[in-house]
Amino acid sequence: MALNVNRNVQDPFYRYKMPRLVAKVEGKGNGVKTVIPNMVDIARALARPPTYCTKYFGCELGAQTQFDFKNDRYIINGSHDAAKLQDMLDGFIKKFVLCEQCDNPETVFKVQAKKGMIASSCLACGYVFPLDMTHKLTTFILKNPPEQDINSQGTSLTKRKGKKGRKKDEENNGDDHVNGNGNGNGTIEEAADDNEANDDDDWGDDDDWSADVSEEAVKKRMKELTSGITTLAMDNDLEKTEGERIDIFHDFLKTKLKENGNSVITQDKEIFTEAERLEVTNKATIVLCELLFNENILGQIKKNKRALLRFTHENQKAQKYLLGGLEKTIETQREALLPKTAAILKLMYDEDIIDEEVLLEWAKKVSKKYVSKELSEQIHKKAEPLITWLKEAEEESSDEDEDELELEFDERAKISSLKEKEDTPPPTPISELGKQVNGTNGKTPAVAPAAPAEDEDDLDIDDI
Repeated sequence: MALNVNRNVQDPFYRYKMPRLVAKVEGKGNGVKTVIPNMVDIARALARPPTYCTKYFGCELGAQTQFDFKNDRYIINGSHDAAKLQDMLDGFIKKFVLCEQCDNPETVFKVQAKKGMIASSCLACGYVFPLDMTHKLTTFILKNPPEQDINSQGTSLTKRKGKKGRKKDEENNGDDHVNGNGNGNGTIEEAADDNEANDDDDWGDDDDWSADVSEEAVKKRMKELTSGITTLAMDNDLEKTEGERIDIFHDFLKTKLKENGNSVITQDKEIFTEAERLEVTNKATIVLCELLFNENILGQIKKNKRALLRFTHENQKAQKYLLGGLEKTIETQREALLPKTAAILKLMYDEDIIDEEVLLEWAKKVSKKYVSKELSEQIHKKAEPLITWLKEAEEESSDEDEDELELEFDERAKISSLKEKEDTPPPTPISELGKQVNGTNGKTPAVAPAAPAEDEDDLDIDDI
């Protein structure tokens, strides 16, 4: 069954399709592995080498991967469910296939290995944007850049341009080169001749083999080596415990504050990216409270609003951790900040940093997770005016909605009664009504109106 490449699109006529991922678990014990037999077909639908998708799974799962190009076998160590891998593939598509602007999967990569950058260009809308280089897969892409074409097996073609502009397809498993006819049956002598010709073409006549030993060039090379080591260290950070990763983020934020004069106004995006890389986006708000706030917290909230919103916008879990961080901040500046508890939370609410639902949920229970139970009770007590105000505002809003409904009903009722009055003839006097009932006017109504007993007696008396 074919799936939409962008599974957020529910249109059945969406033209970008891919096959559903198939996973086959092989082996037992320590030798268990998951083979994706249709990885080549998936990669062809995404216009990406199958090695990229497989390596992405390995990065996300922390598992080793293997590529058997000859048999089209793409393997991930360990036992993994097909549905889980399919969901993980959506993440690969979002990060490395879809265009940031139009969400179409018609993008191509341009790898700049020397600069350590990968640019993505959309063929549909023409938008060009850089990839997020914090993901481990980008290191693999820099070392194994894609070519413009993908062959029938889904593996990339390595283009080698010489004086004659010939193309050679070289397999990674050490097989003989394909001969000029493309039938794969070339002799060893022909392959040797091809290799010799290609080697001559690749060297070129004007290549300069002398190394630049100037002080500037040496510094540049040292910087590249250092950045490479840093990248390797960053890649290993995800293997550490959550506590260690939070400490890394703490040191990173502390360094940024020193560099920018205790301000993160211009560094908010970089700080959020680092938290995403370390996978501590939710709990990072506790670190923000620790390093950004002191006794002048009200002014600091407004100053750092944008940085806080990057973490808490539409993320209620991060908002809950932010409340915990505020409790710890109040603990460090107890005398100055405890009386301001309601004002602090009110400002967080006014600036849309913390949602009303989160505040009301937080107020229901006194927790000793971040501070002592005694202090937590005091904080909740100081916050009572704000919580009461939120509840009353919610109740008033509900009452207003009900009043509006009743008002609309009353107006409709008035209009209806007016119409009835216009259409109804003027009332008949009692004496005339008596004549009509007794037939004195020569007409008998089809249905006589039901009158109370007292009315009948009155009518009889009038007739007499």
